[in-house]
Amino acid sequence: MAGGEGSTGPGSEAMDMTPQDRPSATGFSLDPETFKKIHPMEYHRRFLSQGVRADGRVLTKFRKAKISLGSISTANGSAMVRLGDTTVICGVKAEVTEPKPAAPKSGFIVPNLDLPPLCSPNYRAGPPPELAQTVSEYIDQVIKSCDLVDPETLCIEPGHAVWVLYVDVICLNHGGNVMDAALIALVAALKHTLLPKATFYESESTVRVTEERTVPLMVKQTLIPVTFGVFDGTITLADPTSDEEPHLSTQLTLILDGIGGNDAYGMLKPGGTVINRSALLDMWELAKIRAINVSEALEEAFNAANAI
Repeated sequence: MAGGEGSTGPGSEAMDMTPQDRPSATGFSLDPETFKKIHPMEYHRRFLSQGVRADGRVLTKFRKAKISLGSISTANGSAMVRLGDTTVICGVKAEVTEPKPAAPKSGFIVPNLDLPPLCSPNYRAGPPPELAQTVSEYIDQVIKSCDLVDPETLCIEPGHAVWVLYVDVICLNHGGNVMDAALIALVAALKHTLLPKATFYESESTVRVTEERTVPLMVKQTLIPVTFGVFDGTITLADPTSDEEPHLSTQLTLILDGIGGNDAYGMLKPGGTVINRSALLDMWELAKIRAINVSEALEEAFNAANAI
């Protein structure tokens, strides 16, 4: 199975051979954009039958991950991630709070994904859309189950004060696969986070923090999400776009480690059709390569940030 990084491909050739532009019974013809709106499934089928996708990629090619750090100067840590037309920005804000009585030494990480109207015409102002809630809840589960950050490293004084990290991911442009972009940005922002020194004064029952942020957050894992879509029940598409997502039979997200890509930390499959064993094994092999490539992009981002 072919696969790899980047977004180049025979897109122009595919556009020439797949759009429906033959005269209809009434003598009219449809331009590609009109045909896509009227017959979206058939539009994508005609591309896929030629072994390419509407954006020019081959079926199992991922969009290149572009990562930059320090995008928000007022945050304790921040990162911006681009996957093709999908752009998200993540900021970490640390605040002092009281621990839960059942876990007096444990701090908190509170992730949240925001899909505002500016990122896509599909979203409106008001309550968060279902996708935002699903991604936020799953990322919260991943953080806890994978022990991404040891909660006890966020303790300032047992039973009195701990750090709570609010990790807000905002989608600036939704071009598909926001799950991968959001989790990559969250991991990058946490790795970029610096905390101030905090001291608890028992006589005053107060915590004083320094202005300087000098204490790196201890992030134990580099979690890399890799998402696939399945079209027509059998065709595997890596890193689906927003045009492809509404027409997929199902999606699968694998959470791998960024070192070697051999360990899986989680899997998300929100319903849909069954994925057969052969397709799942192919996805696993592609995901391992993708995890290494994204990890390398993350390392390059930190090297670039440290060079400034």
